[in-house]
Amino acid sequence: MGKTIAIITARGGSKRIPKKNIKEFCGKPIIAYSIQAALSSGVFDEIMVSTDSEEIAEIARRYGAKVPFMRSEKTSDDYATTADVLMEVLEEYKKRGESFEYMACIYPTAPFVTGEKLAKAMGDLKSQNAIMAMPVVAFSYPPQRGYIIEDGIMNMKWKENFSKRSQDLEKMYHDSGQFYVFSVEEYIKRNGLIFEDIVPIVVDELEVQDIDNETDWKLAEIKYKLILEKE
Repeated sequence: MGKTIAIITARGGSKRIPKKNIKEFCGKPIIAYSIQAALSSGVFDEIMVSTDSEEIAEIARRYGAKVPFMRSEKTSDDYATTADVLMEVLEEYKKRGESFEYMACIYPTAPFVTGEKLAKAMGDLKSQNAIMAMPVVAFSYPPQRGYIIEDGIMNMKWKENFSKRSQDLEKMYHDSGQFYVFSVEEYIKRNGLIFEDIVPIVVDELEVQDIDNETDWKLAEIKYKLILEKE
């Protein structure tokens, strides 16, 4: 059986929320949630953080992740993609004589990730022999009944859906922006561009929150506390 790696991508620079990846979230640095979820999942042989920041690296190690090498300058700027970062990590491990059959990319600002979700995603990926697994959430409003604005005027994008009942429209989902699990061989073959053969891990809307600004951050904390209360 090939080995499995969890890669947590945590660049140092953050303009909208200073030190976003290590900012305190409900009592501990937000990156700690991703690390602890990976550790508790029990499915990874290696859990590492890819970062260009010594401060992030020190906190990552404190919570149990490895930082065997620092991210290059090339993959630390505003134009580097997640795929660029993952490819660099895999290549660096390859130089060190280590390869992996499966990998997870976990974002550092994903406090709703749990060990159970990661374990399920990895298990489903393997059992279904898929290329990728990822958590998704249903759109709260049918996108088929959306509007577009052009020159200050709003028009319905798909007028044929105007009279259709919501329950008659196909249910659609979007990426929850938390983590992805891949077959490494297939990921490399496709250069990270995967649009099909994806196993969905459907999650509740309460467990999903983009964190791009301070308001998002506060909403995420409210949701996180609500989940704790429900438990």
